Amino acid sequence: PRDAALWDKAGELIMHQAALFAPKFDGVQIKLYKNNVDNKGASYGTHENYLMARQTPFTNIVRLLTPFFVTRQIFTGAGRLGRGQEGTVKEFQISQRADYFEAEVGLETTLKRPIINTRDEPHADPEKYRRLHVIVGDANMSEKATMLKMGATSLILSLIESGFEDFARFDLANPVAAMSQVSYDTSMQNVILMSNGTSMRAIDIQFDYLQAVRSHLYSHSDPDEQTSEILELWQQTLDSLNDQSGEHAVAARYIDWLAKFHLMQGYRDRDSLDWGSPRLSLIDLQYSDIDPARGIALKLMNRGTIESLFTDDQVKRASTEAPHDTRAYFR
Repeated sequence: PRDAALWDKAGELIMHQAALFAPKFDGVQIKLYKNNVDNKGASYGTHENYLMARQTPFTNIVRLLTPFFVTRQIFTGAGRLGRGQEGTVKEFQISQRADYFEAEVGLETTLKRPIINTRDEPHADPEKYRRLHVIVGDANMSEKATMLKMGATSLILSLIESGFEDFARFDLANPVAAMSQVSYDTSMQNVILMSNGTSMRAIDIQFDYLQAVRSHLYSHSDPDEQTSEILELWQQTLDSLNDQSGEHAVAARYIDWLAKFHLMQGYRDRDSLDWGSPRLSLIDLQYSDIDPARGIALKLMNRGTIESLFTDDQVKRASTEAPHDTRAYFR
């Protein structure tokens, strides 16, 4: 997970350099934003890819991953000012991608987007492995959020591969509707209807996932160093998000939607702005600017307001040196 977060960050640097070197059009420099929506109806993905054992039944993957993806928004969301695909309702929501999912399972990535995507190009022995293509995530500026997103998802996949079968307690009554329901609930206190007729908060479902990983995978063995780091960060994040005071002070230092929400709320309080203010829309966009001179998230990282995992030298080195234990080395 750390490597994934580091080379994702290196990708920002590479693309910023590319924009600087690119020819100007009518004297205008290309600007790049690491986000997922244009608030005019278009959305573009931040795709994750995971290698899984082919022998794992796909139905098991669907059942356990769907509720996880619906509820992990509370720590993977990048934050968005606008609801609905065209963002016409000027209210803040947790995720930029949530409003664009219209199916539970499918092959599409641009129309009728599914929560579980079935595209499968393993770039490995197809008899042994499948590629899980994930399209439900937001583009995170926070390095810690990226690492947690990748790490927690990998652990859930390990849980599925291990033979875990206690799916029923995680089943949602309407996963597609729950995507937006979770995203709109910045208080994280509203409940989601489960298929068994009960209701649970998204955060409690995530606590259950974390406990399942700990009890099923690591009840008789100690996790390795990076796994321990993810488990501790996952626990710390959920504990902070569960803070009933609403401050979420710990998580706000690395969870993108919280950092953005608190920044916007500060402007709202100071200048008596409503959510429809163009100034807030500009903050929403500029948060994801990958230009260090203008990007709000990058400036907050430089100040230490948003926590970083890597030094500038580490990111710069990663932008020219591929990881030695992946296909990227040969590419």
